[in-house]
Amino acid sequence: MPGEETRPGAAPVPAEAEESVPFETPDVYGAYPRLSDDQMARLGQHGRRRAVDAGDVLIREGERCETFYVVLSGSIAIVEGHGTPDEHLLRVHGPGRFVGELGLLNGQVAFYTAVVRDPGEILALSIDQLRELVTRDSALGDVVLRACLGRRALLVGQGAGFRIIGSRYSPDTRRLREFAARNRLPHRWIDLETDEEAEALLRRFAVDPEETPLVIWRDTTLLRNPSNAELARFIGLPPLEAGGHRGDLLIVGSGPAGLAAAVNAASEGLGTTVVETLATGGQAGTSSRIENCFGFPSGISGAELTERAVLQADKFGARISVPAEAARLERRDGHYAVGFTDGSEITARTVVLATGARYRRLQVPGIEPLEGASVHYSATVYEAQQCRTDPVAVVGGGNSAGQAVLFLAGYAPRAYLLVRGPSLEEHMSRYLIDQIERHPRVQVLLHTEVTEALGDKALEALTVVDHRTGEQRHLAVQALFVFTGADPHTDWLAGALALDARGYVLTGTEAQACSAPDVWQSQGRDCLTLETSMPGVFAAGDVRSGSVKRVASAVGEGAMSIHFVHRYLGHTAAPGGTDSSPHTRPKESAWLA
Repeated sequence: MPGEETRPGAAPVPAEAEESVPFETPDVYGAYPRLSDDQMARLGQHGRRRAVDAGDVLIREGERCETFYVVLSGSIAIVEGHGTPDEHLLRVHGPGRFVGELGLLNGQVAFYTAVVRDPGEILALSIDQLRELVTRDSALGDVVLRACLGRRALLVGQGAGFRIIGSRYSPDTRRLREFAARNRLPHRWIDLETDEEAEALLRRFAVDPEETPLVIWRDTTLLRNPSNAELARFIGLPPLEAGGHRGDLLIVGSGPAGLAAAVNAASEGLGTTVVETLATGGQAGTSSRIENCFGFPSGISGAELTERAVLQADKFGARISVPAEAARLERRDGHYAVGFTDGSEITARTVVLATGARYRRLQVPGIEPLEGASVHYSATVYEAQQCRTDPVAVVGGGNSAGQAVLFLAGYAPRAYLLVRGPSLEEHMSRYLIDQIERHPRVQVLLHTEVTEALGDKALEALTVVDHRTGEQRHLAVQALFVFTGADPHTDWLAGALALDARGYVLTGTEAQACSAPDVWQSQGRDCLTLETSMPGVFAAGDVRSGSVKRVASAVGEGAMSIHFVHRYLGHTAAPGGTDSSPHTRPKESAWLA
């Protein structure tokens, strides 16, 4: 096809196939690969060929899809809002391409409709057939995975999916937007105050502005101020298992440490459940690019690293539930019971705490009413898209602040980095400092601290002070991003485990020193390296006292915690026979080997 880029290693497409699909979307971003003849032949041995006519719907927006489609001839259009006045074309796939994005792999509902544009023939495989095939063909599996990850990123960037209608000043609107953004769910926010579309939609659904926020999808589904859990179930995120589920291991938190623990535990046959309050990925999941992560020489976004880890954990049978906020931990009948804020409970033989830490709120006059509207504690594509015409400021001197200011400078005309200290070298990696110093739209202000946020409903300027001179001035910015250190998420553990003075979980010899002597005498051993003051409960990653606050370190601790879980289980018999054996590997449920 003229103007279409050819991907290295892609099979050539006959001229007649190209001419039959003149409107096929070019594979500019590598998200629409064309399968090779050999890959098509292997898929054909497992799938079912079927003729299709123009207008046939293969995947319907808002419904689960459990079929993998490959185009043999003709073309398939990917559209949003199919059958509604707002219907529009997203892309077109011709022969040799397949249909599907990340939701196909992780059980979410579809965020688009796949409809036959030009009649022809397709190949249909069930998800189980696809999983079985790619288990034996890692090259094909990698092609599918990379394409699905890229397509999810494009859907997110295009604002496809459901719509959130609400005021930027509403706490519930901010809550829904944060949940959708952090879980990388394709959606679009419609501002009640400034977007003309908002009024038309409210009239169409006969809803008053006071009843917002709303979640609207396909003009047929309306949720009035849903909870995060209701939105999660609506999209297809898995809930907690009911009925007093009891397993080998419960992992609380799904940042790099929690996901690494899940991958290692489930791959070694432990019955593993992961619970997360807000979104998988933790702080790392909000990072635009992690460039010092081992194994990714060109860097990787936090979102992609998270999605890959989630799929890998699912591959080995780990169950991940979002949202599920832990509220208490107690030992009961040789197991550990974790209760949640919704009243549910999970028991397990062992627990790994990987709840990480949360960025500290900036405590200055005028900032609280602007949080979520103009003041943010993460820098994702959703926030960045609002900064295309106005200057922004980032507060902080660590790696997170450095990554954020570089990312935002790709959108905003000017990005200020406000650092309280005398230099960047104390807390920031050299590779980030070099990029910041070279970037033409980044300006670093050292010895600088924010003293006030100015603006009524939106940020208009910051008052900043230079500690060397005492000079105060106004900095005209319309958005503020805060990365000023973090506090551990351990309030719910107070009284149950030994914590240090800052609230981080003590482990190893420090935890044993804070325990009653008979605790470890009864175990006949000393406290293990990552074990807390409660035998059988471990901590990994940022939540652990003394840990190195880096992604690679968290991944290592998460993996290492499973070694200690096995050592603990080796000393502890499983009562009742209801637990899965740590030596019996469950059937792999993942789509990809």
